[in-house]
Amino acid sequence: MDPNPRPSSRAYQLHPARSSIVDLFNLFLGRSSRQKPEESSREPPNKKQKRVTALNRELPPRNEQFLLDFGQLQSQFADQDQLRSVTESVLIPLVVPCSGHAPRAEFLLFALRSLCSIGYINWDTFLPSLLSSVSSAEMSVGPGNQAMTPVSSTSLSPSGMLPSSSAIHSSAFQSSNPASPLPSVHGISSPAQSATDPSPCVALSPVKSSDISCTGQQSAMRVNSTIRDNTLSSLRQLCCKIILTGLDFNLKPVTYAEIFNHMLSWLVNWDQRQQEPDVAKSWRPDKALIEWLHSCLEVIWLLVEEDKCRVPFYELLRSGLQFIENIPDDEALFTLILEIHRRRDMMAMHMQMLDQHLHCPTFGTHRFLSQTTSPISSEAVSNLRYSPIMYPSVLGEPLHGECAAQFCTTGHISALLDLANSIQRGSLDWERALRCIRHALRTTPSPDWWKRVLLVAPCYRSHPQGPSAGAVFTSEMICEATIDRIVELLKLTQSGTVLILIEHVLSFLWVVKWHGVHGNESGIFIVSPQSLPPEACFRINCWQEWLVFSDIFFFLMKNGCIDFVDFVDKLVLRLIEGDNHILRTNHVTWLLAQIIRVELVMNALTSDPRKMETTRKILSFHKEDRSSDPSNPQGILLDFISSCQNLRIWSLNTSTREYLNNEQLQKGKQIDEWWRLASKGECMMDNMKLNDQSIGMFWVMSYTMAQPACDTVMNWFTSVGAAELIPGSNLQSNERVMVMKEIIPLPMSLLSGFSMHLCMKLAFQMEDSLFSGQVVPSISLVETYTRLLLIAPHSLFRSHFNHLSQRYPTILSKPGGTLLVLEILNYRLLPLYRYEGKGKTLMYDVTKIVSALKGKRGDHRAFRLAENLCMNLILSLRDPFQVKKEGKGPTEFTETLNRITIITLAIMIKTRGIAEADHMPYIQTMLEQIMATSQHTWSEKTLRYFPSLLREAMIGRIDKKSLAIQAWQQCDMILIFVVYGHEELEIARNRNLNGSMCAILSSSWAESTVITQCTNLISSSADPNYVMTYISHSFPQHRQYLCAGAWMLMHGHPDNINVANLARVLREISPEEVTANIYTMVDVLLHHIHLELQHGLSLQDLLLKACANLAFFIWTHELLPLDILLLALVDRDDDCHALRIVISLLDRQEIQQRVKLFCTNRGSPEHWLFSGMFKRADLQKALGNHLSWKERYPVFFDDAAARLLPVIPLVVYRLIENEATDQADRVLAMYSQFLAYHPFRFTFVRDILAYFYGHLPGKLSIRILSVLDLSKIPFSESFLKHMNSSNPVICPPLDYFATLLLGLVNNVIPPINTNPKSGSMGDTSNNTLRAPHSKTPAASQSGPTNASDGQKSFYQIQDPGTFTQLVLETAVIEILSLPVPATQIVSSLVQIIVHIQSTLIQSSNGLHGPPNSIGQGSVLPTSPSGGSTDSLSASRSSASVSGIITSNFVARSGYTCQQLSCLLIQACGVLLAQLPPDFHKQLYIEASRIIKERWWLTDGKKSLGELDSAVGYALLDPTWAAQDNTSTAIGNIVALLHAFFSNLPQEWLEGTHLIIKHLRPLTSVGMLRIAFRVMGPLLPRLSNAHSLFNKTLSLLLNIMVDVFGRNSQPATPVEASEIADLIDFLMPSITKDREGRCRVAARPDQKFCLSVEEH
Repeated sequence: MDPNPRPSSRAYQLHPARSSIVDLFNLFLGRSSRQKPEESSREPPNKKQKRVTALNRELPPRNEQFLLDFGQLQSQFADQDQLRSVTESVLIPLVVPCSGHAPRAEFLLFALRSLCSIGYINWDTFLPSLLSSVSSAEMSVGPGNQAMTPVSSTSLSPSGMLPSSSAIHSSAFQSSNPASPLPSVHGISSPAQSATDPSPCVALSPVKSSDISCTGQQSAMRVNSTIRDNTLSSLRQLCCKIILTGLDFNLKPVTYAEIFNHMLSWLVNWDQRQQEPDVAKSWRPDKALIEWLHSCLEVIWLLVEEDKCRVPFYELLRSGLQFIENIPDDEALFTLILEIHRRRDMMAMHMQMLDQHLHCPTFGTHRFLSQTTSPISSEAVSNLRYSPIMYPSVLGEPLHGECAAQFCTTGHISALLDLANSIQRGSLDWERALRCIRHALRTTPSPDWWKRVLLVAPCYRSHPQGPSAGAVFTSEMICEATIDRIVELLKLTQSGTVLILIEHVLSFLWVVKWHGVHGNESGIFIVSPQSLPPEACFRINCWQEWLVFSDIFFFLMKNGCIDFVDFVDKLVLRLIEGDNHILRTNHVTWLLAQIIRVELVMNALTSDPRKMETTRKILSFHKEDRSSDPSNPQGILLDFISSCQNLRIWSLNTSTREYLNNEQLQKGKQIDEWWRLASKGECMMDNMKLNDQSIGMFWVMSYTMAQPACDTVMNWFTSVGAAELIPGSNLQSNERVMVMKEIIPLPMSLLSGFSMHLCMKLAFQMEDSLFSGQVVPSISLVETYTRLLLIAPHSLFRSHFNHLSQRYPTILSKPGGTLLVLEILNYRLLPLYRYEGKGKTLMYDVTKIVSALKGKRGDHRAFRLAENLCMNLILSLRDPFQVKKEGKGPTEFTETLNRITIITLAIMIKTRGIAEADHMPYIQTMLEQIMATSQHTWSEKTLRYFPSLLREAMIGRIDKKSLAIQAWQQCDMILIFVVYGHEELEIARNRNLNGSMCAILSSSWAESTVITQCTNLISSSADPNYVMTYISHSFPQHRQYLCAGAWMLMHGHPDNINVANLARVLREISPEEVTANIYTMVDVLLHHIHLELQHGLSLQDLLLKACANLAFFIWTHELLPLDILLLALVDRDDDCHALRIVISLLDRQEIQQRVKLFCTNRGSPEHWLFSGMFKRADLQKALGNHLSWKERYPVFFDDAAARLLPVIPLVVYRLIENEATDQADRVLAMYSQFLAYHPFRFTFVRDILAYFYGHLPGKLSIRILSVLDLSKIPFSESFLKHMNSSNPVICPPLDYFATLLLGLVNNVIPPINTNPKSGSMGDTSNNTLRAPHSKTPAASQSGPTNASDGQKSFYQIQDPGTFTQLVLETAVIEILSLPVPATQIVSSLVQIIVHIQSTLIQSSNGLHGPPNSIGQGSVLPTSPSGGSTDSLSASRSSASVSGIITSNFVARSGYTCQQLSCLLIQACGVLLAQLPPDFHKQLYIEASRIIKERWWLTDGKKSLGELDSAVGYALLDPTWAAQDNTSTAIGNIVALLHAFFSNLPQEWLEGTHLIIKHLRPLTSVGMLRIAFRVMGPLLPRLSNAHSLFNKTLSLLLNIMVDVFGRNSQPATPVEASEIADLIDFLMPSITKDREGRCRVAARPDQKFCLSVEEH
């Protein structure tokens, strides 16, 4: 609503003063009001022109007379407000026609000033109306519109009300309005030229009339354009002068905003005339245009003047003015744009992390990429930049190659593609992207990460690519990084076998996990250096790295992320014409042979116009690999691969014959000859008979004859035939099951050399045999199938439920097919699904099976297997999830899964935090859905360890177990009465039971349905025929008390009940009812123990009796599943007896023998290394009577003992929660060998140490570590020494932490490439001092290093998944296992970081020369942490850290001091971000202490300028610290905090406010700038976390008040203008709307600026 309502236009038109005011203005403007418009229009043009130019016209009065005359007119009317409005309505239309007439324009300015002096101009209404009128006039003079004739005096009377304020159109000059109020007179006091007069520029010449016509039209267009431009320039010039007059007064913010928008619109569209192509070539800005540009700039400078703060300068930063094209050659405008860029850069500096350009995904955690997306504003799309508060980089550009969120929506995907393609090759962003991709190619992150960040190559993009959340890499980037990786591998291969000699071999400790003579309590003993095996010098073979890379290369090429033709061209340029000395083997040819059958590649070689040239280039990579060992399978393959390539190319295109090598073609006959001889033998695939030459030749054959090779492999599994499975006692004699006989599975060493094409064929044919064959497959076939999927996780992975349901639609309807899929997933492929990022998807698929089976009677085996699989899946998840894929409705989980989900959520949140703000709704929805269906309440001891979010949600739940006990008491008393009569009833009365219950017994309850059913079914004399009656007619609420009733009737004597009837019922009812029976029986059991204790019975006897009865249920008759019973007991840890029963059950010989038998039959936990023949377990022995009843399909890997793998860790959790650490130690000791089969035992160790950090005794920590195979975990030597020392409670020396960080630098932090064409920094040809990738350096990991085979395949490190994750998580485990408080650990790490430069320089003086020479030629030109000493006083921080052995420290890393210092800081930040919040609090305390202790902040003698310079030197302009190789302690600690923040989950970011709280109160601008520098990079990350965003913003405003508030007393007076950059930084945050976007507020209120100025 208009705040200043004005009278209607009708009132203005009829106002009696209107005509007088019009006459007055016409008089002073020198206009005649007596002429009517009709008469003027009837006169000929020449008569009008004479009238206009007549010299005897009347002169207007002097300007000074105007105010006197207006005063006389004013005295004639009483309503002065209405007179003022009428005056404005008359004055505004005069501006447009008088703008081109200098004297009239000057008079209008004089009149405005005069009227303003007497209060007759309301600028807040006048200026918006004026701008609206001017905007309408500009729209009417678009290209093609003719200028109008002068406007008569009578036309000044408006026909309507004053125009209202409106937004300025950016294209305001495109209109088709045929009428315009602008005059055609543009020269000052010059008449308009008549259209009928001949143009003076037209000269008579003997040319054709058509030429004359054409030339005349062009001349007329140029004249009209010039007239129009002059008209607009004059109008804008006058308008700016009027606005400048109005700015002398205080206006409303909305008026300032309207003026500002109009000025920006004029500046942005200053070159609108260039839209006309005919004039664009010859057009140049004239003097009039430059004048109004300067006037417009003057208005803008006044608006953003800091003393007045009419409009925040930030509005210029977000306006996009600096992005205009065709900037005129004008110094004034250029100055404004330069100032915008300067302040925008300064604002961006606060959002940029120190060493920003060095930050890159480490792939050391599972969180490779933010899962959230945010919308892009239209402004950001138009400018190809993101809104400043959202951007992850400087100035709003996205960080290409970062894992920070790249915000995109479907509507803006084209802009995102343009952004990716706009990055210039060789730029900083390009190099950062390549650094990320190179690191990914080395560390092999999840294929899910690749799919999120890759763009399809343009040549393969048939339709617009859908939105991709995350960093976007173009095909050119992928191509270059892939070639770099090939070159790197070739250099490693060229050097042959790389020998890495472990330094200080005499101190090298070979650690193994074993119990022996020299062992200690933890089972760890140390072998003396003299007994070291010769393998201590590891020989690294690059073949494994080639195999890993070929899997990713195939994946990238198959998905169209690399343009094959372009790739070959660039590879030729790099290898043939560039680094031709490194191409000495056929590895490149072998690599291309892997992808030659990919459809995109075949199309390029057969139908692409450049196919012949591409073929010739491919063949140019062929080398005569004379150095290959003919007895080595790899050597044979590389020797024959050229022949395979030639044969394949010839088969694709026979016209390529002239390019093919005849010798290689003839060599193909040797392959055929070998195959003829080999195929005559029997069982040629027998691994025991295949020698290296046969293996190599079979590999070769997989590239030329894939189908015969595939048939040979499949025939191997059927060569021993099939046998009939002997039916069990529960099967009918006519039911026959045929099973393949067992044979040795194919080893990984053989499968690894198969071509990718053969692997894909084998996978499909094996699936046919597994899921659609008539014969039950052998275990060896299933094992080989899983090995095949594990060996190439990128290329061969398939989501089994979707994949198999498409190939075999009826597979899930077959019990055998469903069981086989579930067994494969549960016991073989769980780590693969987690690595692929498909764990949640698989969980949803399995949940559907669980939901369908939980109410189905009798189908217990499939249900329990699916439920166990779902338990493992839930426990393996590391991010919040929805319990239903659709996210709505009640959960489909069982009660057991609901409880497991809550425990998983607690562990997840407490040990890893909530990664993104968008995950919070998942958690809230999940809790609501689970608590709506689950009746369980958690004990106080369990809730004590829950994270606060869950504890608050769970602590208010009502315990409903008492209701179940009351219901049970009714049934209990009834059973006592019915079975034992009045005598036992009297005993019950004597036990002080509820009297009302006993009274009920004499009533009709004795004849109730429950009594009858229980008596008839489970009493010793029960009729077996009653079973079906009970199943058909009983109610579910009655059936859940069946096991509890049997428990009571047993009284320690199983003979008292009918076991056969009970077992049959438990088999026939649904699995969900069996679960309910177990939970009810546990509640009743614990309740009766308490009742018996009240009557003096021995607790020990009661527990023994309870365990004996449970053993009857579990082992004697196998009536109930053990895993569910144990979970039910541990969930009742609110009862002190529940865990004692669990311990007693785990101590029993029955379960230990069952577990021992399982371990013996299963073999090594690393199933892919098993080379023997599998033995199929008997179905009944493996699963027990309850699960195997009526089952005929044999087991493969399933076992009742294996179902305990997810249960034992939860038992340990409960024991620790109840402070039973000795019992937890004993359980781990008993079942450590069994836990080796846990698919995620490494994750279990890491999570339990983090979950209970600070509550675990040292002995238990060592016991938890013994769960791991220490010989395969890269623990540091000093860590194992320290843990086994006599006094481990002493904090390790600083050298331990320094070498730990160095290990992270070498194995986790992406290496820095000094020369993209020379491979990585870790390349042995560049720097032999740095360990190759994935090789733990000798100093930091001098224990039993596991990198002896170079880069490891996924199947070797399935948990956690990648080698970088393994190294980082191992460092986390080491820190969490140290028996010292977090305070000492954090203090040691911070001490190293603060003094890292001086320490490194002193350690490298002997190798790298003096400190001043360090870092020369470095790739870190903008690093604040890349130097050595304090920026203002080198003597104050140049001392190195005591306790660090600095000898060769820099040399061992392979980096310069400057590089290494930055990377060590990043490594420390990454490490601390993985630790629990206890460490974070200590980090904030240490950081604030170091900042406050800086002498140049505490020295009161320093001037403000010196302090600001010190802060800027350390933090704001990092180039200073890098140029002279200096840095500050504050620079290091802030860089550490930024690296820490960037890796911290979003939930834990809330704790970052502690560092500011420790710094407060802030008393200087220097401290204020440090606080902003610390917290600045957080705001972009918090754009979606609205609550935390607001808290952080409020904190920043509060610390600003500390310095500039009314009550603040700074040592040196300061002005708010000195923090203009901080205000610019905060403005986008203040104007951020609740949806997380940055936008301009409807009213750009300057309350913030005014409050700062006031303070």
